[in-house]
Amino acid sequence: MSASWLAFWDTSHSIYVNARHRDVHYRLIATEIAQLVPGGSARVLDYGSGEALHAEIVAAAAGELFLCDGASGLRKQLAARFAGEPKIRCLSPQDVEALPERILDLIVLHSVAQYLTPDEADKLLALFHRLLRAGGILVVSDIIPPTTAAATDALALLRFAAANGFLLAAIVGLVRTRLSAYWQIRRRVGLTRYDETAMIAKLAASGFAARRAPRNIGHNQSRMTFVARARPAS
Repeated sequence: MSASWLAFWDTSHSIYVNARHRDVHYRLIATEIAQLVPGGSARVLDYGSGEALHAEIVAAAAGELFLCDGASGLRKQLAARFAGEPKIRCLSPQDVEALPERILDLIVLHSVAQYLTPDEADKLLALFHRLLRAGGILVVSDIIPPTTAAATDALALLRFAAANGFLLAAIVGLVRTRLSAYWQIRRRVGLTRYDETAMIAKLAASGFAARRAPRNIGHNQSRMTFVARARPAS
């Protein structure tokens, strides 16, 4: 991930409009990831986990949960938050690279691919292929199609806010975000987008057999989730 995006996610930003938004967002993500855990002994990696406020939900469904984020300050917060959770370990990207081969049963890359260049994504997918056990699952979610407008994302947030009791805060937050560093970086660096065919082809090129899931993880159903299994290395 570019230094600009890493620095942004490591600051006190306004993407989450209030504490209620942050809580219900992370609870929904954790609940939906937990439903993908293949068994009670599974080792799971949430790569680019963000604040992962409710990672204990995922850990309860798994044998071990690794949380990885490239933002160093955020990792310190994660380590402090889950210090009393024996199933949860907080790792740096370098720690993940040093993991033994074929150690993981499920890897989730949620809302990260848009902040990576295509080459960066390819390197990460190659790493994931090495770390997944035979039959292991890779979930790549929140993929933004090329035709999705910012207004579509805004409308999805407003619907989510209305359903969860923070609509007024969301309206104010959208204005605040539009004037924030997020939009400055987005205009300067941009977001990486894939259509369904391109994402499946990208995963295939990295050794995965993939399909699009019926629903995206999270509240925004204009975006896409892909479920992939690693093919044996030739």
